[in-house]
Amino acid sequence: MPWYAMGLSILATQASAITFISTTGQGYIDGMRFVQFYFGLPIAMVILCATAVPIFHRAKVYTAYEYLEQRFDARTRALVSIVFLIQRGLAAGIGLYAPAVALASVLGWSDRLITVIIGALVVTYTATGGIKALTWADVQQMTMIFIGLITSLVIVIHALPPGISFVDALHLAGAAGRLNIVRPEGDLNDRYTLWSGLIGGGFLALAYFGCDQSQVQRYLTGKSIAQSRLSLLFNALVKIPMQLFILFIGAMVFVLYLFVPSPIIFQPTEAGRASRTAGWKPVEASYRLAFEQRRDAAYRLAGATRHRTTETIPTVSTFRAAQKNFNQNRQRALQLIEQLHGGEKFDDTNYIFLSFVKSYLPIGLLGLVIGVIFSASMGSTSGEINSLATVSVIDIYRRYFVRGRGDRHYLIASRFLTVFWGAYAVAFASIGSHGFGALIERVNIVGSLFYGGLLGVFVLAFFCKRVGGTGAFYGVLAGETAIFATARFTSISFLWYNVIGCIVVVAAGLLLSFLQPSAEPSFGRRPV
Repeated sequence: MPWYAMGLSILATQASAITFISTTGQGYIDGMRFVQFYFGLPIAMVILCATAVPIFHRAKVYTAYEYLEQRFDARTRALVSIVFLIQRGLAAGIGLYAPAVALASVLGWSDRLITVIIGALVVTYTATGGIKALTWADVQQMTMIFIGLITSLVIVIHALPPGISFVDALHLAGAAGRLNIVRPEGDLNDRYTLWSGLIGGGFLALAYFGCDQSQVQRYLTGKSIAQSRLSLLFNALVKIPMQLFILFIGAMVFVLYLFVPSPIIFQPTEAGRASRTAGWKPVEASYRLAFEQRRDAAYRLAGATRHRTTETIPTVSTFRAAQKNFNQNRQRALQLIEQLHGGEKFDDTNYIFLSFVKSYLPIGLLGLVIGVIFSASMGSTSGEINSLATVSVIDIYRRYFVRGRGDRHYLIASRFLTVFWGAYAVAFASIGSHGFGALIERVNIVGSLFYGGLLGVFVLAFFCKRVGGTGAFYGVLAGETAIFATARFTSISFLWYNVIGCIVVVAAGLLLSFLQPSAEPSFGRRPV
């Protein structure tokens, strides 16, 4: 494959329906500081170009985990393959749920029913396709994603009320804290800071692009090492600007809803249920009053900023106080939903952008955007399921259960395993849908629970030549134990899980090789 096809395919795997639905919502709720999550990605891409790409190409492997048997032993390969299968299967479920959110909001159907329908479609065409077909489909889908994003931004700016210019919108978004990109604080409990992005996000990117088969299989299809390197460097240049653009759309939707009444609850089904409760009317009345106060404060701030009056600073304070009051009233409405669900936390972030799309896009463009969300998520999920089936066949089935059969046998096995992983993703999406919260966060949290262990074992493989299979195997177990203990017993941001896991794996592997100096390192061992 050429570099631009691989590059767009890698980008498309990340820019799925979650990009449309959840990243814009993240920009609306929390501003643009989420982009710090990607600050370590360009550094990671350069490191991978120098290490993983040439090593994997020269090893002539189908999966990244085949290399671990060459470098260590069969049990390390099996363990890491199983870790990948668990985490990528969970992530595929989250990705599969994203278009169900969109279509349930538009069509009024059950999101679980839509998840099953989409899952069946994805499994059907993934089982009959291959990585080459998926890659070229991703190229077309990325083109449509860019068109959809640009269209959405033009529409939201055009929808601003008369008298509010684009410059006014920027001032208002800034006053509300929606344009704050960099937070240099060193708080480990804050998910998105400069340091968590550079270090934690960098480790996550190294693990995702260097150890996750759904990404590695993309650049393993390259015509040459140089072409594979170009595909990664393309992502290093494009990813951060693209995420900034998407978050900016969410910030502009926030500005629009300063002047236009927005739903109290963006999830229409839950809003309907809440409206029938006894405590709804007082909450609704208070919310409407808070909206009017915030709208008036926003108009005054826009006028004071435009004319540079001495009232600008006091007006900013008034606007922020009105925004705080508005947030508190909306939180009361969200708490009503939580009460209906027995105290389970409720988050409607994933429905914010869809609410805007339904209300402001004309019929033809609405269909286009929904189609883009649908196809992009299907393309992303199909790639994940394809990688799951590939690892299942090559690293588990062919290695341990049925050896020496022809290609046709393994092709049929891969189709059966594609069906299995599709059903697994559908089941997880259906069971866990109400607890997903913001999808863009949830998919990265799931990955961070496992990526530190994966990254650590590849660091041992690439750079610690004296570490053998025993050190690598038990190092992965120690790393995963450390990650889950950190997640269970601390409030440290999930981005640091990747750093903690990697460090523990490397330290445990080196310690075991030091305690067993007589053990021969298994570098160069070929699979049986």
